Amino acid sequence: MIKFRPVSVGLMAYASPANASPANASPAKAPLASASLANAPSANAAPTRAPLAKASLASALCIAAVLCMCVFLLSACGARGDAAVIVAGSTSVQPYAELLAEEYERRNPGYYIDVQGGGSSSGIQAAVSGAADMGMSSRALRGAELDLWSVMIARDGLALIVHPGNDLDGLSLAEIRGIFDGTITNWRELGGRDARIHVTVREEGSGTRSAFDELVMGDHFVTTRAIVQDSNGAVRQLVSSDRNAIGFLSLGLVDDIVKALSIEGMAPTFENVMTGVYTLYRPFLFVGGESTEPTGKAMRFIEFILSEDGQRLLANEGLIPMR
Repeated sequence: MIKFRPVSVGLMAYASPANASPANASPAKAPLASASLANAPSANAAPTRAPLAKASLASALCIAAVLCMCVFLLSACGARGDAAVIVAGSTSVQPYAELLAEEYERRNPGYYIDVQGGGSSSGIQAAVSGAADMGMSSRALRGAELDLWSVMIARDGLALIVHPGNDLDGLSLAEIRGIFDGTITNWRELGGRDARIHVTVREEGSGTRSAFDELVMGDHFVTTRAIVQDSNGAVRQLVSSDRNAIGFLSLGLVDDIVKALSIEGMAPTFENVMTGVYTLYRPFLFVGGESTEPTGKAMRFIEFILSEDGQRLLANEGLIPMR
């Protein structure tokens, strides 16, 4: 079910450069620049030619500056206006939104969906400010965000990953919490090799980090020794290249370069998330901030995402669909 909530957004007014006047023009030069040829001084009046040349040059430069500004503004407007829908936010949702956008564009020639990352909080802010039509969030809304309209497009499992060469196959929630708060620092304490654990996390404010803090850490804090990465892809790459590393990311982004651990004896699989036996999962949301409900092109894109075809595409990519 699509759930919409109202939000009030301020509008910014922009002054046009077309009405600007050369307020700083010299009183002596202005009459010379605008004088008719009939009233111009004679060719032998050398002292008057230099000021006239300077005024003409100043006028030319002024016109050139205005033209450049117009080109800049038209280019900026075009960059925003060429896109049917601009979507920004969670790097967990981003790859799936890009797949949806590609399919939507294929079915609707002439439409363009611009998908950008930046993190859940940044995406929500972009929607509120009007910089994006919709934000993407991989965490539940909170505080003032609850006044925004939102729609859940799918659910996603959260996977704990290690290097494929790591001997461990699973951990308990208590052990994971101990690793990430710095209580457990060596793999030997968990039955593994004698090596220091390299903790890798997402930055604060990302949907993946917020979901991990809520579902795993509770009232515990992530150790200050943790290596912070700004995307799920960066976490996956670092863990895949470090045998002693551990991290977390979207279940749908797990591939053969890392190993996903079982949690409390339950493997992080599509089926286990569907049945609820694997408890680490979170919502994937599209969030807006311009009206009580999406309209026009944004609404049509949402309708496609929630359609049978859109949901099937997400399911094929490892997400848990809404239908």
